[in-house]
Amino acid sequence: MTSGELITLDNYIRQNRSFVIYRIPGEESHSPRFLMQSSGPLQQIRSLSELNGQHGFVIAPFCITPEQPAILIRPDTYTLHREEKEGENTPFSIQPETEESFPADKKRYHAIFNKFLQPLQEKELQKVVLSRKQVIPRPEHLSPAGMFKKACERYPRSYVYLCHTPITGTWLGSTPEMLLSGEGNEWETVALAGTTPLVNGQLPETWNEKNREEQKLVASYITGQLQSIGITAIEAGPYSVRAAHLAHLKSTFRFTLPDTGKLGTLLELLHPTPAIAGIPRQEAIHFILENEGYNRSWYSGFLGTLNPTGKSALYVNLRCMQIKEQRLILYAGSGLLETSSADEEWNETGEKLKTMTSLIDN
Repeated sequence: MTSGELITLDNYIRQNRSFVIYRIPGEESHSPRFLMQSSGPLQQIRSLSELNGQHGFVIAPFCITPEQPAILIRPDTYTLHREEKEGENTPFSIQPETEESFPADKKRYHAIFNKFLQPLQEKELQKVVLSRKQVIPRPEHLSPAGMFKKACERYPRSYVYLCHTPITGTWLGSTPEMLLSGEGNEWETVALAGTTPLVNGQLPETWNEKNREEQKLVASYITGQLQSIGITAIEAGPYSVRAAHLAHLKSTFRFTLPDTGKLGTLLELLHPTPAIAGIPRQEAIHFILENEGYNRSWYSGFLGTLNPTGKSALYVNLRCMQIKEQRLILYAGSGLLETSSADEEWNETGEKLKTMTSLIDN
């Protein structure tokens, strides 16, 4: 990307435009895809089933609420112009700063971890995902577009995006997890769970029991959800995959979808998956909302292109940050089982946070 294109993106944020620029895994980093809705109000989605038959770029939160709906960008602009001058010295995000200080405190994390461990030990939940956020001051002269370019170069295997709307604010992410992808009758989803560092830069040859069990739970859930609507998927895996400096276990599920006009209904069945919530799903979601201690917002939601008559590609919003006027809010989570260790999960989320912190210029 040219310096003029980076300036244009940063100016679009200053101007509070509704746009997204993204790079699909495996594509060239220098030619990402851009789309923008330059006129008309954004469509707010109150239920994922409302996405049935819809076209556009969707941005959905972890849980839809009246305050945080899913957003559908209906693009009318696909060309990123090149500007040579930065915009006026105005804030990047015109949203008010309402976020309170939220230090990444290990003692606090341990206390919440113990609260999350209790329903696992009492067999009320089989798995639950505990996330945390790290709030850091925003460096002066930070360029969101510059961080996007850096992410594209560093993370070729991930879905990298930079998005801004007046409703969501500015988000940047590099996610390894696809939620739903397909075209015509051929579709695919994945189970991505289990996390471990690379071994001398290489994928691990073996996985411990905790990671294998976590992956098995997520894969079984996806199989069951698809079967509940008469879909029999062909499963491949689990196998090891790389995401930045971490490794994950992944299984793919390929299936035929006879009616692409009901993608919203299918998304409602899949999201939130146990990889970001837990099992049983509804009980885990309720427990997270009641006990995690903060609003995940659009972290662990999903985003991507939705096209029932063409190609759709939707990804879970992991390894991401929210870019505000004075601070950056980074998010990471990990799946807990009864056998989980607080120190290990703290370290795992710390490693995941590095995907974004490594992009920040001091």
